[in-house]
Amino acid sequence: MKLESFDKLYQRAAERKGGVRQLNMLLPATENEGALLALGDDRFLAAFTKKVFQSGFVWRVVEQKWPDFEETFFKFDIEKILMMPEDMMERKAADPKIIRNFNKVKTIKANAQMIFEEQQNGHSFAEFIQQWPNEDIIGLWAYLKKHGARLGGNTGPYALRALGKDTFLISRDVEAYFRAHDIISGGIQTKSSLSTIQRAFNQWQQESDLSLAQLSRLVAYATGDNYVQVEQ
Repeated sequence: MKLESFDKLYQRAAERKGGVRQLNMLLPATENEGALLALGDDRFLAAFTKKVFQSGFVWRVVEQKWPDFEETFFKFDIEKILMMPEDMMERKAADPKIIRNFNKVKTIKANAQMIFEEQQNGHSFAEFIQQWPNEDIIGLWAYLKKHGARLGGNTGPYALRALGKDTFLISRDVEAYFRAHDIISGGIQTKSSLSTIQRAFNQWQQESDLSLAQLSRLVAYATGDNYVQVEQ
């Protein structure tokens, strides 16, 4: 099936949300990539770690324990993390102040190594992420999956969104849209499906002035059972 135009997508979402004004109030603010560039690389490691621990777990509990994560892991200082010996990692993984999951704790050092290795190319990890072209955001997802630990699926994209990097997300409603319109048919994380979805978002972005994050939310609002409206 041919990809529908941005105007048609926007109109349907507006009808489902009670009008243009209500829809626009529901769309997220445009990402500030200048603010992203100002982040220290420790914040990238912190965001990756938080999303790894939130994956398959109660997000609220992770948020409640997060100050203890920051304290336990040296505020995610890259050099200090990389200097930690294995036995120290094991002791910290057993600390009841955090969520005791050694396999996930090990990702902290692995992802610190990914950040450190990119820093050796003469720029901060923040600069690396900020400069990655949004028209190939799935390429950045693939990089995080390949070079990082447990950053595949939606974990990496959620971390990027939290950091302020403009990205779409493949939520259940977004996936449902592409399947309902016969735009994809295989696995959602296959290269073919991801490339097709990226091309769709690129086309909609060319037809509009919306960010990938806003377009992602728009697709979700135009699909499924989410008829939530903003009170006037």
